[in-house]
Amino acid sequence: MTQAIAPRNGRHAAGRLRTLLLLLLAVGGALLAGAGPVSAHAALTGSDPRQGAVVEQAPTQVTLTFSEKVAMSGGSVRVLDPEGKRVDTGDPVDLGSAMYAVKLHSGLPDGTFTVTYQVVSADSHPVSGAFTFSIGAPSQTSVTVSDRSAGGGVVGGLYGLARYVSYAGFILLTGGAAFVLACWQRGAGVRPVQRLVVGGWLALTAATLGLLLLRGSYTGSGKVADIFDLDLLGQVLQTKTGAALVSRLLLLAAAALFIAVLFGTYVTRDAAARTGEADAVTEGAGETGGAAAAGSAGGSAADGRTGAESAGGEGADETGRADAEADAAAADAEKRDLTFGLGIGGGVVAAGLAASWAMAEHASTGLQPGIAMPVDVLHLLAGATWLGGLVTLLVALHRAPSDTPIDAPAVRRFSRVAFGSVVALTATGLYQSWRQVGSWSALTGTGYGQLLLVKIGLVAVLVGIAFLSRRWTARLPETSPVLAPEADAAGKEPVTLPAAATTRAGAGTPAGAADSVRAAQLARQRAAVTAAREKRVRDADPHRSGLRRSVLAEAGVAVVLLAVTTVLTSTEPGRTEEAARAATAYSAQRSGPLTVTVPFDTGGEDGKGSARLTLDPARVGGNDMHLFVERPNGKAFDVPEVKVSFTLGAKDVGPLPVVPDRIATGHWTATGVQIPMAGDWEIAVTVRTSDIDQTTVKKNAKIG
Repeated sequence: MTQAIAPRNGRHAAGRLRTLLLLLLAVGGALLAGAGPVSAHAALTGSDPRQGAVVEQAPTQVTLTFSEKVAMSGGSVRVLDPEGKRVDTGDPVDLGSAMYAVKLHSGLPDGTFTVTYQVVSADSHPVSGAFTFSIGAPSQTSVTVSDRSAGGGVVGGLYGLARYVSYAGFILLTGGAAFVLACWQRGAGVRPVQRLVVGGWLALTAATLGLLLLRGSYTGSGKVADIFDLDLLGQVLQTKTGAALVSRLLLLAAAALFIAVLFGTYVTRDAAARTGEADAVTEGAGETGGAAAAGSAGGSAADGRTGAESAGGEGADETGRADAEADAAAADAEKRDLTFGLGIGGGVVAAGLAASWAMAEHASTGLQPGIAMPVDVLHLLAGATWLGGLVTLLVALHRAPSDTPIDAPAVRRFSRVAFGSVVALTATGLYQSWRQVGSWSALTGTGYGQLLLVKIGLVAVLVGIAFLSRRWTARLPETSPVLAPEADAAGKEPVTLPAAATTRAGAGTPAGAADSVRAAQLARQRAAVTAAREKRVRDADPHRSGLRRSVLAEAGVAVVLLAVTTVLTSTEPGRTEEAARAATAYSAQRSGPLTVTVPFDTGGEDGKGSARLTLDPARVGGNDMHLFVERPNGKAFDVPEVKVSFTLGAKDVGPLPVVPDRIATGHWTATGVQIPMAGDWEIAVTVRTSDIDQTTVKKNAKIG
């Protein structure tokens, strides 16, 4: 029948939309699946003993130096002898400057020892690795190191999927609510929009709970069985990431209250405000008609009505109009107040949710964290407002009912909001790119930089499509197309019910009740036919159809962009990767001790000479230092005091003071001098030749 055609087409259109969205989500999931294990965000830059070293005497401890601070637990560092038995004792100790040490048993035999480590970097990502050193001479070892990367396997894949879902949920929740409040307030009562926002809240909540459960296994054993280990969960809750996830859950509870008010009280207030406006208009029309009728009746002597009666009727009409206007104004004021309150409250909750990422990931460590975290929050909010609003607009264009279509002013308002969001994204993205990449070589030569280029390309495509959408938006009519009178009349033609339906309605039912049932069925069918016809007329608008296609294309690119962004946040920043690579390469190239000679002059009598400093092996970790003080003629200079300090200005490390011991005339020494990281160090030597004559001389040297 005719009335069934339009709804079936609508169902087909909805099915096509769902198919496209599922396909795009599958593309995003494929990108995540192909991303592999999470890259380390902290790198091992040095160790003592170093990788592959052969030492004559057994060390008392093993020290590890990373490119940034890491979190360690009791079993984070293990040292295994050639038979695979642990020879470390006690928990790792933080020596400062991203250097950590674990004590070893005494009396270790000769042979090859294996050091394994699994730690968590400052930006919450797991880091693992292993290396060997030998005592006396290399030997065979029974130790086999697992090739499983930290954060990999099934648990790593689930964790990456949960992170993607959490980002998507945040975008739908924040962007959908912002779209309703800022662009289309009538949309608060539209069921598809409500389902979208509530779906975003459910996705973010479920993903956050999943991340909490997966976190212990993700940073530890990587076993599926450990996901529900309550001891691991307790350890996770004591970490920075655990605190951030718990904070997110608390904020989601506040977000649930926000959603309840937005789709409950706010919808009621909006309807009341619109009803008040309609009543005011109706009262005004009634007053005009009443005044005209009163004037006509007053002019007729046969009516017998007095001028006073006419005046009284007119006064009553005016009073009714004033009351209606007052009610409308009050309802509108209540709605504005509620809108303002929801905007402030929702903004605070959204900023808190964004901060739960900023306080635990890239922005919380590295350069300028005090600036980077607020910038990251703004970046997340701008992205969610743009992309989430885009998805909400897509749903409104495809699924909004015929009696509440999205109008052109709402689309234009979102166009302005989206433009502001893109400006904010560009500004904050430039800062984040400089902070995480730092150089052109890192932009093209590291995985992070290459992913960033892909993201920039996708954003450029998205902005290009958005420009086309703005052109379609500018062409939209101010009001939705309406049916012609004859078409509307055609929609009200009687609809013939099937005989079976008539029989079911009348069987065992009184005549009056049967008539009521048939009348209700006819009314519903007429409403469905009219709604379908109105939607068909509205969708036939070429400008609206063009906007729907361009917005769908934007949403498709946005899904892929979100997948790339999720992988990007799990990739080692280019600046860190380059620094670790340079430190490791320099450490591998150096061999033998470092010798530095600096002349000095304390200014007093017999105050001239030179200080020759030797650092062995001049690597990251422990070193032996010897300092020889000589006169200008090369003979040993017996001075009363010597002090040394090391400063790495590029990393804001130091000065690290060293007070050597005098072992002979002009010969001073110190053992276990710790160099926390490789770099161009400033060596400062202070020499005192008398009670009042003293000087400090400095020289730079590469160590590590």
